[in-house]
Amino acid sequence: MPLTASPVASAPPAAPLGFPSQYARTRQFTLGVPRDFHICPDGTAVLFLRTRTGRDPVKCLWRLEVADGSARVLVDPNDLLGATTERLPAPELARRERTREFSEGISSYATDGSARAVVFSLDGRLWLADAVSGEVRELPARGPVYDPRLDPAGQVVSYVSAGGLRLINVDGSADRSLVESDDPDVEWATAEFIAAEEMGRTRGYWWSPDGKQLLVARVDTSKVSHYYICDPIEPTTPPQRIAYPAVGTPNAAVSLWLMALDGSRIAVEWDSVEFEYLVAVTWSERVLLLLVEDRAQRRLQVLQADPATGSTHLRRAENDDDWVHIVPGVPAVTSSGDLVWSVDRDGSRRLFIEQTVVTPPGLELRAVLDVDGDAVLFSASEEPTEIQLWTWSAADGLTRVADGPAVHNGQRGAGITIVTTRSLDAPGATFRVWRGSEEVGHIESVAETPVVQPDIVISRVGPDQLRCAVLWPSSHVPGSRALPVLLDPYGGPSSQRVLASRERYLVSQWFADQGFAVVVTDGHGTPARGLAWERSIKGDTLSLPLADQVNALQALAAENADLDLSRVAMRGWSFGGFMSIAAVLRRPDVFHAAVAGAPDSDARLYDTHFKERYLGDPNQYPENYDRCSLIGEASKLERPLLIVHGLADDNVVIGHSLRFAAALLAAGRPYSMIVLSGVTHMTPQPVVAENLLKLELDFLTRTLSVCVGTHSWV
Repeated sequence: MPLTASPVASAPPAAPLGFPSQYARTRQFTLGVPRDFHICPDGTAVLFLRTRTGRDPVKCLWRLEVADGSARVLVDPNDLLGATTERLPAPELARRERTREFSEGISSYATDGSARAVVFSLDGRLWLADAVSGEVRELPARGPVYDPRLDPAGQVVSYVSAGGLRLINVDGSADRSLVESDDPDVEWATAEFIAAEEMGRTRGYWWSPDGKQLLVARVDTSKVSHYYICDPIEPTTPPQRIAYPAVGTPNAAVSLWLMALDGSRIAVEWDSVEFEYLVAVTWSERVLLLLVEDRAQRRLQVLQADPATGSTHLRRAENDDDWVHIVPGVPAVTSSGDLVWSVDRDGSRRLFIEQTVVTPPGLELRAVLDVDGDAVLFSASEEPTEIQLWTWSAADGLTRVADGPAVHNGQRGAGITIVTTRSLDAPGATFRVWRGSEEVGHIESVAETPVVQPDIVISRVGPDQLRCAVLWPSSHVPGSRALPVLLDPYGGPSSQRVLASRERYLVSQWFADQGFAVVVTDGHGTPARGLAWERSIKGDTLSLPLADQVNALQALAAENADLDLSRVAMRGWSFGGFMSIAAVLRRPDVFHAAVAGAPDSDARLYDTHFKERYLGDPNQYPENYDRCSLIGEASKLERPLLIVHGLADDNVVIGHSLRFAAALLAAGRPYSMIVLSGVTHMTPQPVVAENLLKLELDFLTRTLSVCVGTHSWV
């Protein structure tokens, strides 16, 4: 239902409205940023992906020479495809959605063991490049090609096609099938939805270090519930059928098979009924490790597999009454064979090497990034708004690599370390290359500089020391006027927004420059504040996080009269959208309007791995799902609400918003809704990304003006 009102009189357009256009055309400022680094084993060069400019959407393959710091394009997709529009196979489209990939061109690549050769797919076709000269040729593979990889010796290319795994020699001869699927519900060598969306595993097969075998996943979705994604703007197009394991329903059945190059195979043995989630695979020169997890996510096991027989034995187990957290990058092994692992001990998440916990309590492990010989590179936080880099080795113990009020990431190999830094002091990121303790160069980012300039104040407020970021209009003079307040959180489990990185606040600053005071708060359940904080939302992922938003707002307002508590709104996407709806339903005394993007309004429609971790099995704990679903509360709505949802969203499907809208209609409650045809959960289309920001701004300025001096909209 449309809303009409006069605009907020005190909202001068201080920042240029060109930001939405820039934000959209730079794909949220991701274009021009180098990524997907591969350090060559001899330490002489680094391969990486990057577009040529901050507005060029086509990603190229580049090579950096460590000796002199020079970088050059190895492969430009425009040279290979010309004016042809790239056609992406369905698995590649799904992978890009799972990894939130905004660009085009070469989205991933793989090398042989020496990094002398590179394979990648474009237009569903298979390409092989010389990683030194850049010479490229197409291999006559049976398309559409997905996830190509080279054997360690660089003689054979494997690739996924039509649900099976195929091999072809690098000279283009002997294209053959290794394994095929004759069942539409069975796929080989791909990652199922849960693995890719929730566990960070996007691969479905792995070469052995000697190149004589492949470990291949078989994914059977015959018992998985199916969702149907349609596009009513094209009524003649059949709906897309996707295997989506909703809470309380069966997951995909995943098994592993060791396959020789002649197609002979043996099954890998583990209790896949008891441990149905295959989380990760590590196959090093020393050992083949599997990481598996039970349905309740209270038990995690590292299994060591015998490549000759397929038998497994337990290497390490973790159990927890709440849940066992999956740490990216583990399990891993050092060159001496020590297990690299994580444990939750003494209230903290800590790094564990073989039989020893090597990090102190209070240093919260984020991820294991690389293992170079016996040195382990990892990220961790002492303060949750900052992420530092550390290494550990038996010889040197713990060494801090990069610290300070910033967000660091990194990669290491052959004695080379790439340190990525994002801070509050400058836009974008820096990418420095180190050999040992000596900085030897950098990798240039050509991302555009945003037209907005965030001025962020991060503070701790209230008894819970909630981490908050507050952004003011660039023209605001303290004490000159009270501003309407916009809360802009994610605020839910497993994710943070309040980090010491300027680029995370660009949209928030744009809203601030339109006349709002913008507040971003991380509440209970967010990472790096200790185990008790993280697990406090078990059984109820909404009540504490929403209370945190209110408490932070009131604590800030008690210290600053420039926050006008008679005009408060919340906007958010995904869990943030869900919380925005809850804000106007449960606390209309505080919140006067909300914008909810892709909200997961019905907890029973969401996937098994995410929801069941926090809320349990809905068949056993239905009260948790009732508590964290909003459909039954629709009649409470008395504030302006704008819902935005993409019809092509296969993560939070449109059914969430349509069910809630139907409940609002049944209760006679007015609302506004924007339905986006062909748009997924990440809204990659530039025209959509640009105009959504403008429409949200229009809605908020109109509705907050309506709410001045009143406590009801209807």
